[in-house]
Amino acid sequence: MEIAFLIGRIIIGLYWIYGAIAHFTQAKSMVPYAKMKGVPFAEVAVPGTGVLLLVAGLSILTGIYPLIAVAALTLFLVPVTAMMHNFWTVEDQMMKMNDMVMFTKNMALLGYTLILLAIPQPWPFSLGF
Repeated sequence: MEIAFLIGRIIIGLYWIYGAIAHFTQAKSMVPYAKMKGVPFAEVAVPGTGVLLLVAGLSILTGIYPLIAVAALTLFLVPVTAMMHNFWTVEDQMMKMNDMVMFTKNMALLGYTLILLAIPQPWPFSLGF
């Protein structure tokens, strides 16, 4: 079971790290979209959320301070889900469906993130604390 947990941690950690890299490398396209969605200070918010994703991904991957990963992901997922994927305000049916899928995906990710709090620490195969 510990090996499965480690494999899952690697997959999830890399998922968030990939998201962080996208926030840094694709900021020029993400910032205008964030502005369109009403995100204040989008030029700061996009790379700032990239930092949250990077911290969370590294924490999950290494097992170092997993509570920080939970905090960073919660700080990311709650506002992003509410602001960027507010399907209830979208008129175009295709965009509405896309935002609804992203909203429910993010809610599932938030749920799994909170479940991490129940896993005793230190995690198996952690590199630290």
